[in-house]
Amino acid sequence: MKKKYLFGPIILALVLFTGVVFIPESWLAKLIPADRLEESAISMEPNMFQGTYLQSEMLKSSTYVPIYGSSELSRWDPFHPSNYFETNDAAFTPYLIGKGGMTSIIHDLNFATHAKQLKNKQMVIIVSPQWFVKNGTDEQHFSPNYSSLQAYQLPFNKEVDEQVKRKLMQRLQQYDAVKNDTILSQLYNAYLNDKKVMFHALSVPAKAYISILKKKDMYFTILMDKPTNRYQSDEVKDKTWEELRAQAATYGEERTQHSRFYIDDRVYKHRNDYIKSMEGKNKRHSYAESLEYDDFQLMLDILKESDAKPLFVIIPVNGAYYDYTGFPKKGRQDYYSRIKKQISDSDFTYADYSDHEYDPYFMRDTIHIGWKGWVYLNEDLQKFLE
Repeated sequence: MKKKYLFGPIILALVLFTGVVFIPESWLAKLIPADRLEESAISMEPNMFQGTYLQSEMLKSSTYVPIYGSSELSRWDPFHPSNYFETNDAAFTPYLIGKGGMTSIIHDLNFATHAKQLKNKQMVIIVSPQWFVKNGTDEQHFSPNYSSLQAYQLPFNKEVDEQVKRKLMQRLQQYDAVKNDTILSQLYNAYLNDKKVMFHALSVPAKAYISILKKKDMYFTILMDKPTNRYQSDEVKDKTWEELRAQAATYGEERTQHSRFYIDDRVYKHRNDYIKSMEGKNKRHSYAESLEYDDFQLMLDILKESDAKPLFVIIPVNGAYYDYTGFPKKGRQDYYSRIKKQISDSDFTYADYSDHEYDPYFMRDTIHIGWKGWVYLNEDLQKFLE
């Protein structure tokens, strides 16, 4: 009798697991709420970035304009694109894809996964100077943000140029999250070293795992909590761009009364000790040389081959704060020049805000665009889409 009690739950668990894994994706798609895609436009859910279903649905629709970036997307205020365009009844909806620590390499993998859907797709890509540290993205920022599903799909992706795909796989292999995944790392090694027998053998468990991860993505999409709008305000409705810039300046001034460098009071108060400790500490720093430029070039190559229509947004640094830390102006200007050249050489468009380093209330803290900066971005996005 004891054996029956022992094996009963195990058998039941196996039956349930089999049902969960092998239920057709088409059945699961029917269970997804009709408004889930609209909700996910502002959800900022990591599972959405690391999955494929919702992004694929978004890219099929002309309603959504994806905005790719990092932590600045979660800095909400009335001038944030999601609030501004919703409040003004725009014909499109910004779809936010990014969180803190997401840099070129994460977006490269994402763009490669959806390459077939990017043709003629208009999008915005916010590029931050802080990505361009000497050694590129570190493990601490890569591991929580990269998509295992997208990484497993990469060797089987026939939409990306072969040389670009190989460079991306070689770059991914430098991270422990990939190296410590035995099947994935061996799959990459077999592919890169043209070991066809080994690659085909490893493809069986790899594709089985892809199937499991895709089902996981579908279940997340079904069960994800309904998000609330992060910021709703109609105070930016029906204003000219000049009126909005003046309004944003006033809004920023009210929130920087007790800080230096035009930093949001709440941020300054929270990080006051750190800011004080940074005086003169960055005298030897520069964004002129970085592995990130190679990662960024992979992004440009993928988008170019896919016939995507991106608008790159070149974010400045907070000039007053960077001067305070001793960060050389040359190390900043060299970055602006180099990144603009890379974008231009790929025949893409960019909005250049590098001359706003000392523009009060353009940045909301030491590194994030906000307030007046959002107004400039909204205006350029509107012109780009028109």
